[in-house]
Amino acid sequence: MNETFAMDAGAIARHYGAPASAIDIEVVTETGSTNADLLARAAGLRRPLLRVALHQTAGRGRAGRSWLSAPGTALTFSLAWHFAGPLRELAGLPLAVGVALADALAALDVPVRLKWPNDVLRDGAKLAGVLIETQAAPSGGVWAVIGIGLNLLMPDEIEQRIGRSVAAAPWLAQMDRNALMAQLLGALAANLGQFAQGGFAPFCARWNRLHAWQGVPVLIIDRSVTLHEGVAAGVDDWGRLLLDTAAGRIAIVAGDVSLREA
Repeated sequence: MNETFAMDAGAIARHYGAPASAIDIEVVTETGSTNADLLARAAGLRRPLLRVALHQTAGRGRAGRSWLSAPGTALTFSLAWHFAGPLRELAGLPLAVGVALADALAALDVPVRLKWPNDVLRDGAKLAGVLIETQAAPSGGVWAVIGIGLNLLMPDEIEQRIGRSVAAAPWLAQMDRNALMAQLLGALAANLGQFAQGGFAPFCARWNRLHAWQGVPVLIIDRSVTLHEGVAAGVDDWGRLLLDTAAGRIAIVAGDVSLREA
């Protein structure tokens, strides 16, 4: 295997430094879904756990969509993180994770923007996606399993299967994957700790500064049905999308936003 592509739990921990002692790290060559793996183990977890797969054969995106990638072309991982509060306090968590990823990528000279609720865009195309699934913890609180797929290279064959233009980050593909994973883990851990203390409110202004579709006419679509139409106006302190419609401003809790055709 190309040394740049090789990944190892010990190497990630060394790049991460002292904070790695509080997080368990695993690297596997192949699995179906790192999110599914961690959800199946959540009841027995005692500490945060990062699970990295060099290749996922059944990677999942939001709303049941497949996440397609080829070995060596993407960084795919999940992080199980315990929150002491109830599930309702995790509103806005996908957006906070997006902010954390954007900060980490900007530090690596890969500026990105954010699309509500869980996409990271580069030059208008999807570079990374976030899928968060939860499970009640036996000792109280909630385990959030945060799955992330980050495109590094995008072979033509994969892009054709996806059926739309997708972004890549060839600069990051040249990095040592362990160092890259350690930087992303550091950003996630710091921001998840902040989210646990204050929820999404401290992230709201940061997210809005990165909003890719601010002032853009959009549709709110649910299972191919258009529910609302208006102009995207950022998000509020709970992570709800603010939409300026003909009837006034409304707040959208969940949905799949797409640009309205002219």
